[in-house]
Amino acid sequence: MRGHRRDGVGRKSTTREPIIQEPVSSESTAPEPEATRRDADVAESSRANRGWWDRNADEYQTEHGTFLGDDRFVWGPEGLDEVEAELLGPPEDLKGRDVLEIGAGAAQCSRWLAAQGARPVALDISHRQLQHALRIGGTIPLVCADAGALPFADASFDLACSAYGALPFVADPRQVLREVHRVLRPGGRLVFSVTHPIRWAFPDEPGPEGLGVSASYFDRTPYVEQDDEGRAVYVEHHRTLGDRVRDVVSSGFRLVDLVEPEWPAWNTSEWGGWSPLRGALIPGTAIFVCVRD
Repeated sequence: MRGHRRDGVGRKSTTREPIIQEPVSSESTAPEPEATRRDADVAESSRANRGWWDRNADEYQTEHGTFLGDDRFVWGPEGLDEVEAELLGPPEDLKGRDVLEIGAGAAQCSRWLAAQGARPVALDISHRQLQHALRIGGTIPLVCADAGALPFADASFDLACSAYGALPFVADPRQVLREVHRVLRPGGRLVFSVTHPIRWAFPDEPGPEGLGVSASYFDRTPYVEQDDEGRAVYVEHHRTLGDRVRDVVSSGFRLVDLVEPEWPAWNTSEWGGWSPLRGALIPGTAIFVCVRD
């Protein structure tokens, strides 16, 4: 699961010891990127985000690895767990199913699926994230590829899932959804979570300063962080709720549920702009449950 990064890497919710550390590169002394709103096409978004996740995978897993666990299936910072949600179906029905996880990171969700008897494949654009999957261990197939060009044959999978993977970061979500539709078998299910679109109208702050509208919900201009030469080093794309529904339907899926997790009392952590304060007032995550007819 990935985090919404409109104010930097994100605040620590839980920590663990540093992992896969290497000598600090000269990049670490480079100027902080400039945050702006501007257009970013498919190629620029893909290139920027592949590089960002390769550079920041270690810090991400250090900060959030304990919250995510090694073999949990968590849909978002609220902590909604697939064990309780059963958005992919009852656990007993997962046995023997071929499942594609998109934007798998360290493959925590895939590891949980394998424990239920499923046959998952974990795909991520970041080679460094997949190195963390190798570090944790298991026998799950790992694939480094862009979600907009899935390297699988038609009708290869029964299920597909994505917990904050790929879709918030791509310029053309319909391209990704069409690819997922292609590799799913008829009757297959896709479940994916993204930042709730309403959050784009608010500052990405977990405290009281994040409770007032600061931007137009209808402004779809991408959030871009760029270097001093104007090259994007990180990109996120905003879609309204209606856009997301139209993306799903136009790509051949039937939307069967839209889940907006409420913030649970047990979760006292902060993750970027997610927090108990904000979670009690506005949704932070939207989960789309889709079927390929």
